[in-house]
Amino acid sequence: MLTSAARARLTVVLCGARNPANIGAAARALHDFGFASLRVVNEFAAPFEAAQLGAAQLEATTAEAAGRSAVRAGHILAAARRFDTLAPAIAGCALVVGTTAIGERELTQTVLPLQLAAPILLNALAAGPSEPYTLNPEPSPTVALLFGSEKTGLTNQQLSHCNLLTTIPLFHPEGARHLSMNLGQAVAVCLYELTRAGLEGARELPVLHEAPATAADRDRLTQLLLDAMHATGYTRRYPHNATEPMARRLVQQLGHTHREAMTWMGILRQVLWREQGPES
Repeated sequence: MLTSAARARLTVVLCGARNPANIGAAARALHDFGFASLRVVNEFAAPFEAAQLGAAQLEATTAEAAGRSAVRAGHILAAARRFDTLAPAIAGCALVVGTTAIGERELTQTVLPLQLAAPILLNALAAGPSEPYTLNPEPSPTVALLFGSEKTGLTNQQLSHCNLLTTIPLFHPEGARHLSMNLGQAVAVCLYELTRAGLEGARELPVLHEAPATAADRDRLTQLLLDAMHATGYTRRYPHNATEPMARRLVQQLGHTHREAMTWMGILRQVLWREQGPES
């Protein structure tokens, strides 16, 4: 299970993101999977500021596209940091992981599919920082997960900063040249893979507490099933399938809970009523 402290050690870095809606979608993915640190590397502040403004408007009224994509993640965009270049954005990180769709570029580093790279990231997140313990309850990010721009992905220069490269496996239709995902979707897929085994603070699924069917329930249901077989003529037409042992085996599959058994009894009583009339 990925703890909140481990999640705080990860920062998502968007390099050259141009579309404010994509920045907002990445922030929403961070929020949905329990992460908080977002950094944007872009010498032009306009896309980042537009995403922040859109999220702020959403908090107050109805927002534009950028705000809608960042629903419930305004606090992440408000705390996000912008850098002109990549080096200062990852300066404190011991592990820097770059995502790439590969395309037609020549790579000089091994690329791991996401499902094989995820355990490496998780081990680094669990290990924590190597520096001595401090009183800061929020550990600084020590693992950076990099995503490139919507148009070109990470550049070769940006990839050279990475200790590890990973890619999301994609279907490759015949004739396709450039396989890639939407930036916000790619962030969501990667964070899901990191939290797939469970995360601290996840929403608990409701548990149904239903009484199991009893032996008495199954006996009554078996008798009703035999009666229905007889009333509809099934016993006469298919005698080998209408024995009591066969009916009992069927009943074992019909009513696992008391409520299910009672429902099947009601159905069979309706069948009998239709076949025999109300007086039965």
